[in-house]
Amino acid sequence: MMIREVMTRGVHTLEYSASLREAARLMAEEDIGSVPVVRDEQLVGMVTDRDLVIRGLARSVAEDAPLSTVMTPGIRFCFDDQSVEEVASIMAELGVRRLPVVDREKRLVGFISLANINGAESLRALDTLLDGVATPH
Repeated sequence: MMIREVMTRGVHTLEYSASLREAARLMAEEDIGSVPVVRDEQLVGMVTDRDLVIRGLARSVAEDAPLSTVMTPGIRFCFDDQSVEEVASIMAELGVRRLPVVDREKRLVGFISLANINGAESLRALDTLLDGVATPH
């Protein structure tokens, strides 16, 4: 089974030039803790609620500053044509519970999460992922 068959579509994104205030507002409205950052429709980073606090508020960054000042650049992702088992292995290796999904032009097309992998009904993929993310660090 391919990731595109089980991923979550319709992911909220923000442009690279959006402000910290815009990111905080979107997170509050949608009850989410992270937002992918795009530039010219391509994934360039991720901003989390923690980024807004630690890299923004704690350092007195202005609320109208661009996301590029606090986002994490160069984030890992998977492709929509990879298998569920392959992506579960990548997620386990990285120790993450969710991963952006891009097409071969690196445009964001969705997100894959532990819940999506569980829904794929691949016990091998789920076991691999749980071994990587559900163990104490």
